[in-house]
Amino acid sequence: MNAILIAVTLMLALTLARTHVVISLLLGALVGGLSGGLDLAQTLAAFNKGITNGAAVALSYALLGAFAVAIAKSGLPHALADAAVARLQRSDGRTRLKWLLLALLAVVSVMSQNLVPIHIAFIPLLIPPLLYVMARLQLDRRAVACVITFGLVTPYMLFPVGFGDIFLNQILLGNIAKAGMDVSGVNVMHAMAIPAAGMLVGLLLAVFVSYRKPRSYSLGKIENAERTGTRISRKGTVTALLAIACAFAVQLYSDSMLLGALCGFLLFIATGALKWREADDVFSDGMKLMAMIGFVMITAQGFAEVLTATDQIGELVSASASLFGDNRGMAAFAMLFVGLVVTMGIGSSFSTVPILTAIYVPLCIQLGFSPLATVAIIGTAGALGDAGSPASDSTLGPTSGLNVDGQHDHMRDTVIPTFLHYNLPLLAAGWAAALVL
Repeated sequence: MNAILIAVTLMLALTLARTHVVISLLLGALVGGLSGGLDLAQTLAAFNKGITNGAAVALSYALLGAFAVAIAKSGLPHALADAAVARLQRSDGRTRLKWLLLALLAVVSVMSQNLVPIHIAFIPLLIPPLLYVMARLQLDRRAVACVITFGLVTPYMLFPVGFGDIFLNQILLGNIAKAGMDVSGVNVMHAMAIPAAGMLVGLLLAVFVSYRKPRSYSLGKIENAERTGTRISRKGTVTALLAIACAFAVQLYSDSMLLGALCGFLLFIATGALKWREADDVFSDGMKLMAMIGFVMITAQGFAEVLTATDQIGELVSASASLFGDNRGMAAFAMLFVGLVVTMGIGSSFSTVPILTAIYVPLCIQLGFSPLATVAIIGTAGALGDAGSPASDSTLGPTSGLNVDGQHDHMRDTVIPTFLHYNLPLLAAGWAAALVL
């Protein structure tokens, strides 16, 4: 059996059995490396090489957590939450507020990929203060996770702006052209429109069907995690607004989330809104807030490096395609399924596309797929698994915001809902696009 399948299947099975994601990734990497022909020393060397790539990201999220705690202590998020709670006193405003909140989260998530490309940096700043409002509305957090994940994934799949410019123009089209196919006349939005429509169908099903019913959460746990001891002051509110603007501006200018979060945090100290003697405790609390997501990201990078080192991704593609011969429909499905498996393990569509392109382009040329269909196949194969992977920042991000009070399980409340509502429709839509384009 292929080592990639073994590693990813073991990792998913362990996480579903309530084994911690970090342990699941570690065991999956070890078993995958050994079954892929690497010895123990080579497996550990590949894993260690990978985790160095994730260290910078983990540190960025640790600083972002400290920044989020500083903002929470300023009282600004809670002032906004209190204004929303006041609207809850009016019975006629509850339903309207629920849909307004979901729409706001969707818009902010989409904007984080293009208009203000900060990716998931907004989540620990915006979501925790809104948990009290969500609980009062009895809003199912699984719906919120699906809304945020939709906004994190779909824009870069469809719009060649911000992160979409990197994914579609630089990575997808760039690697396809490098592999030998002329894509100069391809409209990438045309190629990815059908797969993106599959994502939209999944979002509508999650919000209006699967998670429409009320769900209760403990207000006491939210109070303990977010609202106790919060003082609202004009100085703190103004400083928080300036710090957020400063952090986003620095991140956009430097393309560094780490530097943006650091500047925002230091501004709190410089203005006196955060006392120097309190800074150490706030920073430690922020580290704790984002510790899980940071360690998962570091471990996921090691897991991905081990999968790549086995050199069995190409064998998996070839074996899958050979089963169906010249049947284009089944071959397209096989390529998409392999993309799902690989991205579920690697956790990043941006990292998956360069690996798959060199293998998929000659196969698509051999089977007679048009350049437009080839772009749709490879783009969808790369995006598949980004939503629904335990190691993806598109699922880790929502969990980091929704689970600050311990009432949102990463696997059962984020990973499984996003997998079911996005990967399955995207698989079907990508397959349809491959056949009609």
